[in-house]
Amino acid sequence: MGVSNIVFVLLLLVLINLSNNNIKRIDAFHQIYEELQSESVKSVNHLHRPGFHFQPPKNWINDPNGPVYYKGLYHLFYQCNTKGAVWGNIIWAHSVSKDLVNWEALEPAIHPSKWFDIGGTWSGSITIVPGKGPIILYTGVNKNQTQMQNYAIPEDPSDPYLRKWIKPDDNPIAMPDYTMNGSAFRDPTTAWFSKDGHWRTVVGSRRKHRGIAYIYRSRDFKHWVKAKHPIHSKQSTGMWECPDFFPVSITDFENGLDLDYTGANTKHVLKVSLDITRYEYYTLGKYDLKEDRYIPDGNTPDGWDGLRFDYGNFYASKTFFDYKKNRRVLWGWANESDTVQDDIMKGWAGIQLIPRTVLLDSNKKQLVFWPVEEIESLRGHYIRMNNHNIKMGQRIEVKGITPAQADVEVTFYVGSLEKAETFDPSFMLKPFELCKIKGSNVTGGVGPFGLITLATPDLEEYTPVFFRVFKDTSTHKPKVLMCSDARPSSLKQDQGPLAKDRMYKPSFAGFVDVDMADGRISLRSLIY
Repeated sequence: MGVSNIVFVLLLLVLINLSNNNIKRIDAFHQIYEELQSESVKSVNHLHRPGFHFQPPKNWINDPNGPVYYKGLYHLFYQCNTKGAVWGNIIWAHSVSKDLVNWEALEPAIHPSKWFDIGGTWSGSITIVPGKGPIILYTGVNKNQTQMQNYAIPEDPSDPYLRKWIKPDDNPIAMPDYTMNGSAFRDPTTAWFSKDGHWRTVVGSRRKHRGIAYIYRSRDFKHWVKAKHPIHSKQSTGMWECPDFFPVSITDFENGLDLDYTGANTKHVLKVSLDITRYEYYTLGKYDLKEDRYIPDGNTPDGWDGLRFDYGNFYASKTFFDYKKNRRVLWGWANESDTVQDDIMKGWAGIQLIPRTVLLDSNKKQLVFWPVEEIESLRGHYIRMNNHNIKMGQRIEVKGITPAQADVEVTFYVGSLEKAETFDPSFMLKPFELCKIKGSNVTGGVGPFGLITLATPDLEEYTPVFFRVFKDTSTHKPKVLMCSDARPSSLKQDQGPLAKDRMYKPSFAGFVDVDMADGRISLRSLIY
């Protein structure tokens, strides 16, 4: 069914920091359908095609690769299938922008063509090397499906558009040795230069069930040597994809830091994308340059129950330091919710999510994120609603907007928490199930309250984003559950038992770390 011009407020800004969450296995985002991966896109259906988010004109996309600011332009490289709308035939596509909002598509940067990447040009990063210019580090796959690290250089570093790239014949620069898993060795990070005269990069891997981040060193950016031990690893976490490693200031909560910053007032962030769960987790800690070791603070779990960059549909993220505005910017990818056949019919699949700034929270225990300020340039007609007293179960329609593309900021005044349901510590381990049981239509003591988005007039289809407040009797503090429930978003039925025949309609959830001393909770929702 089509989406009507309706957004409802369920009861009454700032993206909230979410705390611990439980693990839930979901279907892999890019399963291989060899019979479909080269089925060409004949036309593009723009119904439900996002307006805020980055997409190429057509076809499949996944991981963002090495975003960078260079000679006045933002460059976004990303994994793309130029031949179809499902995963396969992966190349490095390339687009440029002056403002992170309006993008110009260029010809692909690199694609499989040589023995060291004939099986695929997979994810990686880009580093600006003084005297040499931008250099791509990427994972290539050979004909035996062995993964190895390669580099590519621009044909003309003076070209601000970086249109042409060369893959030198002295590749690869890093091969898995006999102690490593050659089928799980990928996604080199942006490199950084250290005061000992070495460049360093981190590569994700796995040994049996242990997730591993290897660190490599080089003096000339060509000859790389693996350190004697990983920079970090953790048992029972599986493959560590798309690692990211960067510093944050513990005194300046307004500006980002470049990778080579070595001041005393810093912590480091190690983020990994877990192939098992298809979620991203991070820890804060200290980086010991002499030992090439990362040591988490230990304040939060290191692994599946740890902190996450995002508690929704968000994976394979990459940050970069924006020299233009002295900020660290995060990009992430979301897979498509339609069936594979629907993706082929509509001609596209996947989006790059809204870029957001990354800072350390003033409590120094977690990161905070906010959409880059340039997104506000897309705002048009302004609607304001003030001081509505909404009774439990009541809905108020936000009129005068086009809710298929809206930037909504709303503040809820909750008031007394006397009637809040009692918090059970076991809830922390199962927020997904809790959102299913206590959904947007189940009345609680305090909640649910939030937004109903993308709703049809009869509310047969809708996507609620809502809160529910519990009372923790042990700490005498509120526990706030935040949910985004895609289950009622479509009436369309699954077309069969296989993953490719099913729609992706999960309930995303997490507990919100928010100060409710003034009885208020704020929410900003970028719809489409």
